[in-house]
Amino acid sequence: MKQDESKMMLAETALAEVQRALGPAVEELLAPERVRQNVVGIGAGVKWKNGQPTGEPALVVLVTHKVERGQLSSADLTPEKLADMQTDVLAIGYPFAGGGEPPPVSSQTLAKRIRPAESGYSVGHFKITAGTIATCVYDILPGGTVSPPAHGIGVPPRYYILSNNHVLANSNDAALGDPILQPGPFDGGTDPADRIARLSRFISITFNPPVPLAMHNNLVDAAVAAGEFHDLDREIYWIGYVRGWRRKANVTVGTIVQKTGRTTNYTIGRITAINATIDVGYGGGKVARFKDQIVTTNISAGGDSGSLVTTVDNVAVGLLFAGSSTATIINQIENVRSLLRVEVAEQIL
Repeated sequence: MKQDESKMMLAETALAEVQRALGPAVEELLAPERVRQNVVGIGAGVKWKNGQPTGEPALVVLVTHKVERGQLSSADLTPEKLADMQTDVLAIGYPFAGGGEPPPVSSQTLAKRIRPAESGYSVGHFKITAGTIATCVYDILPGGTVSPPAHGIGVPPRYYILSNNHVLANSNDAALGDPILQPGPFDGGTDPADRIARLSRFISITFNPPVPLAMHNNLVDAAVAAGEFHDLDREIYWIGYVRGWRRKANVTVGTIVQKTGRTTNYTIGRITAINATIDVGYGGGKVARFKDQIVTTNISAGGDSGSLVTTVDNVAVGLLFAGSSTATIINQIENVRSLLRVEVAEQIL
């Protein structure tokens, strides 16, 4: 049966309704004293019935896998309503970021050395395996704030590679100035022959252990590394140049998105939930809870971490950082931009 694409999206009033319910629902569903089996997060989305989208707002409970109601205890059942808003259940596997070797790639194109380096190609801190270049960015210039006017004026003092913390900063374990290799070490990159940049700054990730999940306020897994202008290219392989970036208030459920990444090359997916709070594994028993995340259908695999996610008309919406075999998790680009203080594109679209 053909699905009505218009009903995969939420009207503005419906989105506002589910957003209001989300805060109290997060506290209730993810309360540390009442951990529910298989639940890894919750976000805002659309209610589905009989395999069809309804266009109705729903709190989307994110689970590793669906289980028949009769196989769950009453304490583990997803309530039909949370904060007076209907719920739906979406199986997304167990989201994971880094910590393991990326799979071999079917094509060596994006795993090879290239200068200038384009977005989508292999990159990594000298102590990790490999991730993906999101794009190349520069420091926000005067006037280039999140409010109009959108254009900064001046000469950028530095140019950077943008990717994830776990790709460029080894999940908080790197030192500023550490060498960044292109291609990443897993793809044969060595220091100093393939050094393209040095780690400049990153947003630290709070992990459990030692910090309890309820105390986490992670928004992004992001970092930048400064390189030479002539070694860096803002073009995304197979996609082209980014036309602008989208405020998170305008990133909507149902939007079709695309990315180019080191492992799965070019992929297309759809946003299934926004403003999600979700627990992500980092290997070695470490878990980080992230807020305000985008969830999409699966568009990635290990090694694609760091890919820039855009609309099909090349407007940046997020930074890919985690996923499973059934879903991909993405940081809002507005949060990445403001926390790292870098310019992704000059236009707010």
